[in-house]
Parts: sequence; structure tokens; C-alpha cells
Amino acid sequence: MNGPALLLIVMFVALLLIGVPIAVSLGFTAVITIMLYHMGILMISRNFYASIASFPLLAIPFFILAGMILEKARLAEKIADFLELVVGRATGGLAIVAVLTAMFWGAISGSGPATTAAVGLILIVPMVRGGYSEYFAAGTIATAASLSIVIPPSIAFIIYGNITSVTVSGLFVGGIIPGLLTGLFLVAAAYYVSRKRNYRGTRKRGTAKEIWKAFVESIWAILAPVIILGGIYAGVFTPTEAAVVAVFYSLFVATLIYHTLDWYTFMDILIEAAVTSSVIMAIVAFAGIFSWTATVSGVIDQFAHGMMRVAKTPIMFILLVDLLLLGLGMILDAISITYLVVPLIMPVLAAFHIDPLWYGVIFVVALAIGQATPPVGVNLFTAAGLIHSDLDPIAKEAVPYVIAAIIALIIISVIPALSLYLPVHAGLYKPIP
Repeated sequence: MNGPALLLIVMFVALLLIGVPIAVSLGFTAVITIMLYHMGILMISRNFYASIASFPLLAIPFFILAGMILEKARLAEKIADFLELVVGRATGGLAIVAVLTAMFWGAISGSGPATTAAVGLILIVPMVRGGYSEYFAAGTIATAASLSIVIPPSIAFIIYGNITSVTVSGLFVGGIIPGLLTGLFLVAAAYYVSRKRNYRGTRKRGTAKEIWKAFVESIWAILAPVIILGGIYAGVFTPTEAAVVAVFYSLFVATLIYHTLDWYTFMDILIEAAVTSSVIMAIVAFAGIFSWTATVSGVIDQFAHGMMRVAKTPIMFILLVDLLLLGLGMILDAISITYLVVPLIMPVLAAFHIDPLWYGVIFVVALAIGQATPPVGVNLFTAAGLIHSDLDPIAKEAVPYVIAAIIALIIISVIPALSLYLPVHAGLYKPIP
């Protein structure tokens, strides 16, 4: 390994170990390497600009804003109420409702921590009152909320598509079946644990009239992902345009339908959305400089050659990178992992003729699992804050869900049709030959 590559890797790891924020670690390491090895200091500003001056990335702040507005409209509460009436007192009723609500809300917010907070505030207390362990309740919601970055709209898909030039529309639609499949495995895990512990639903199953009334009250929440994904699927608008549509839809619902949004609340939401978007875009900008430096210093070529020597087949390579992502998910956030790993593996994907859209879905599912694994599982931290608990007992209760999600990941990793069927048949993507 040459000098620039060695410095880049060692300095980056050292900064992470001493607790330097990920964005600063990426940027500082890249800038120092560029300056010390005279790699072209003018490229710093050019790469900083190029990393964030991207039309698809405009979708990120708009989807964040739309999710926050809809959260204020209390749509997650209406979804949960509808699902509780449908499930009734079945075994694991509230746990299954928690998983399904988190999945549905993830299709609105696109953020794991936001979904954990929204669903947790609604369902953790009823679950505890119904005899569920508060740690199990928190672990259930934290793990299910991880699907927020798999079930579209997804910030992770937007960033992956921006790096690889794979159509974001295709990635969104490609994530539907794998997201639902993973959710089904999580429901199975919830039922399995609940059956052993005799956890049940707490409400009597609603009559047809009650269920219909709850459905009508939650219809505005149900329509949100239908409008967003339906418009993309039909080719009416792009993902970026869909994000803008989502904002106007959320404003319409919150102000004219439920009357839950006033001017002062809206200003608070704008500030919160701006801060959240700024954090993400800072990571994106500095990660872009880091990726360029890694390319010029030869890190990417060396990694690609090393992986091809170890992995003899495409499936072996995919499973090895899955393992790498699960490990990185324990210490880094999804956006940072995407910018660190995707440039490294793209040459290997091309060499093995692995379809980049298929792999993008695999990649994001693996990242999702990392959001619920300690010590840096962001969803676990959010859930721990909701119940004022340490991370360890929640992480322990999340283990069955993580195992179920890993099984789903393996299935998605070996069956390309799960990810490619919908985007190909919708005319949104043409797979590589």
C-alpha cells in the first residue's frame, strides 16, 4: 500500500476511534492527504461543490420536511389505531401492529430514527400496559423502523443512485418487494417471541363498521406513499419532483384536513428539517472529497483486486460484502458507509457483472440492519431515549428481529428477481446483460 493510501486509512480510523464526528473525520483526512502529497489542492473545492450540486439530492431535504409535517398531523397514530382493530387480540397483536405501523410510516418518513420516535411515542406505552416488556417493545419498534430506508422513499437509495448513476426511480420501486419480504420476516419473529411469552393484542377485533371508520380516518396516511410511488411508477414525476409533491401533500393534510399545523409549529419544523438536512449534506460533501482522494491514491483499485482474489464467485462476493456492511453498521451511520464502501465495490460489481440496481437493494437492506445493532445503532439510541433506558437490554430484545432480517437479506442476495421484477416491468430500468 502506497503512502497516500496508508495515510488516508490510518488517519481516518484513528480519528473515528478518538470520537471525532464522521463528517470531520472524512474531510480532515482527505484534505491533509491531498495537501501532504500534492494531489491538487484546487480539487478540494471542486469536489466539495460537485458532491452536493446534484439534482437528485434535492429530494433529501424535501422528503425530510414532508415526513416531519405528516408526523405533526399524527397520521402514525391513525395507522396504528386501524391496524389494532384489524389484528385484535391475536398472539403478538401489538408487536405485529408495531412492525406494520413502522413499515407504513417508513414509507412516509424515509428515516429510521424519525420512524422509531413517531411509532414509539404511540405504541410503547400501550404495549407495556398490555404486559409486554418495555425493552421488547422498544426493540421491536427500533428494528422495524430500520425498514424506513428500504421501503421507498429512501434517502439511502437517493444517495446510492447519486453515486452510481443508477436510476433512483428504479431503486425506489426495486425496494418494495424486498422491504415487504423483510417486514414479513420481522412479523414472524414478533409472533414467535410473543407466542413463547404469551403476549397478545389488547383490543377486541373491531366490527366491520369500526374497521371501516378507522380506515377512512387513516386514508390520508395511506394515500401518501400511494401518491409518491404511484406517480414515480407511472412516470408522472421523478423522485425529486415526488419529494416536492410530498411536501405540498403533507401541508394540505396537516392544515386543511386535520388542522394540526399552525404557523409557529411550521417554523419549528422548517428549522428542524434544515438542521437535519444540513448534517446529511455535510457528510455527503466531505465524503465526496474522501472518495475522490481514495480513488486517486489507489485505495479503490487495491480493494477491488483484493476482493476479487478472495471472492471467486459473484454470490461469494455479495455475501462477503454483506458481512462487511453488517460489521460497519455497528460503528457508522448508513450515509457514511455508503460513501465509503460503494466507490470501493463498483469496480468489482462490474467485473462480476452484478447488476448495480439489484446490488443497491441488497446494500440498503444490509445498511438497514445496522441501524438496529449496537454500539452505534441509531434506532436503538432513539428507542432507549423514549423509555429512558440503557442500550444493552433493548439490543438483547432486538436479536430475534436482527436474525430474521439477516435471513431475509440472504434471500434477497441470492434471488435477483425480488429486486428487479418491478422496476423492469414498470419500464423504469433495463438490467445489464
